[in-house]
Amino acid sequence: MNFPVDAKDVDHAQFTKEYEIETAAGLVPVSTVLSHNLANTQTSSDLYRTETALTLETQLSRHATTDVNFPFATEISDRAEFPDEYTAETETGLVPVQSIRSFRRISKVATIPELEKGEEEIEYVTFKIGDPENPMNWSTTFKWCVTLIVSVLVIAVAFGSSCVTGGLGLIEETYHVSLEVAILTCSVMVVGFAVGPLAWSPLSEQFGRRPIYFISLLLYTIFNIPCALSPNIGGLIICRFLCGVFSSSGLVLAGGTIADIWPMAHRGNAIAYFAAAPYCGPVFGPLISGWINIGSHRLDLIFWVNMAFSGFMFIITSAIPETYAPVILKRRAAKLRKETGNPNIMTEQERLKAPLSEIIRTVLVRPVMLIMTEPVLDLMNMYIVLIYSLLYAFFFAYPVIFQELYNYNDGMIGLMFIPILIGAMFALVTTPILERMYTKTILRRLPTPEDRLIGSMIGAPFVPIALFILGATSFKHIIWVGPSSAGLAFGYGMVLIYFSVNNYIIDSYEKCAASALAAKVFTRSAGGAAFPLFTTQMYHRLGLQWASWLLAFISLAMVIIPFGFYRFGAHLRSIWGNSAKYANDSK
Repeated sequence: MNFPVDAKDVDHAQFTKEYEIETAAGLVPVSTVLSHNLANTQTSSDLYRTETALTLETQLSRHATTDVNFPFATEISDRAEFPDEYTAETETGLVPVQSIRSFRRISKVATIPELEKGEEEIEYVTFKIGDPENPMNWSTTFKWCVTLIVSVLVIAVAFGSSCVTGGLGLIEETYHVSLEVAILTCSVMVVGFAVGPLAWSPLSEQFGRRPIYFISLLLYTIFNIPCALSPNIGGLIICRFLCGVFSSSGLVLAGGTIADIWPMAHRGNAIAYFAAAPYCGPVFGPLISGWINIGSHRLDLIFWVNMAFSGFMFIITSAIPETYAPVILKRRAAKLRKETGNPNIMTEQERLKAPLSEIIRTVLVRPVMLIMTEPVLDLMNMYIVLIYSLLYAFFFAYPVIFQELYNYNDGMIGLMFIPILIGAMFALVTTPILERMYTKTILRRLPTPEDRLIGSMIGAPFVPIALFILGATSFKHIIWVGPSSAGLAFGYGMVLIYFSVNNYIIDSYEKCAASALAAKVFTRSAGGAAFPLFTTQMYHRLGLQWASWLLAFISLAMVIIPFGFYRFGAHLRSIWGNSAKYANDSK
């Protein structure tokens, strides 16, 4: 043998074949050799073997892949050496930092940052190939069950916000307050929808979806008790706000859960069916609580029913296994560190350790900066705000219209919202078709965010049409089918617009999608909270016809937004867009 010095040294060598083999990178970390030797002893398990640059080349694409669910909205991924850590599957589930650096050099993917002292022996944890703990590997049936559960959760949360609308008269009688103050019990919960996500989103990135669902939904369920038993209107308003804060986790995390379990190639269909939930949920509020009011004349029963619904969803949602890959891998890394005694086994999120200031900047400051500096996002948010606000405006316009014209009670008024649900169901038939069209576009050419606007272009005219119908049929001599049928067109257009614009925002602000969506949620909730406060007065002062027509003309003017952006969006984004700047600010 040509082993140097003395053959007896072979007995002590870790890499006896160093002078005989050839490697792709020409560099072999000692940790990789140790792991390989350990893996080939009879007392070891394949669990502790690690990857080399050569094995990575056969398992990873030559271009790093990122996902909108990467922790902290991709600020970390901009500095990451291994941004596909949370989506990749490797043979051994352990990738030494030196191996991934060698792989990146071979692939010439990106500039490789310098390692800090002591980081040379780090090994990143990934899922193994076909790993059952990887949510992406769950069965299709189970994935659809999870999708259905989180969709119903969103409906339950949205129902909670509007459940009081069928019992506003009871609130006036019970607490001796005006109608405006009674309406405030609906608005403050929607305000909570804007505040809560600022906490739940970053907390879920640190601790996972499951514990956040458990804690927040439990508190939401509990705070329905003081709502039912509150001795005064102040206590009811405060508890309704807290219900909005705690329940908002369902609104902000449900979409993330779907993204966790569906690969991007199939995620569109799941989102297509999920799209109606945030907008159909509020419709069930007056529909159900109106009949509770008529049947029992008990305000507390409305909150007990809401508590039962939220409690049931709390139990079902808490049973869903953890879906957030970075947290699953952090737990696996902690287990491996304990079993092996190797402190260098970790995820890259653990190594980078984003400081609290960066997290606060991401969660609080960046959405505000985007609102202040992004005209593209602002215009799209204005459109979403209009649609969401109109939905809540319907809850207070219908009682005025159907009480004045037909003297309907709260239960019968609730039935008038059924056409909105039917229209939304028609939209759910359309959204998968739109998704298939988008998939075909991807096969033909490189897609643009504007390709996502087809749905909003179809749905946009239906909103002003619905309001024109509502105004034109708000006469006593016209049968009630006239104004109620306006809900068909509104429900159809509402869901298509939301589905389309939401995807457009994600695609346009890929580098800071989480912040852009947070900005959307904040502005949407603000509009949904404000509109109910003046809708009733507007219909009384302008009249049943012109109040609806005023909203119709505003909606008609907004129709230009999706059509204009479909034609000129790429140019407008190029001259107005600053998202890349804010994506890189924290580097």
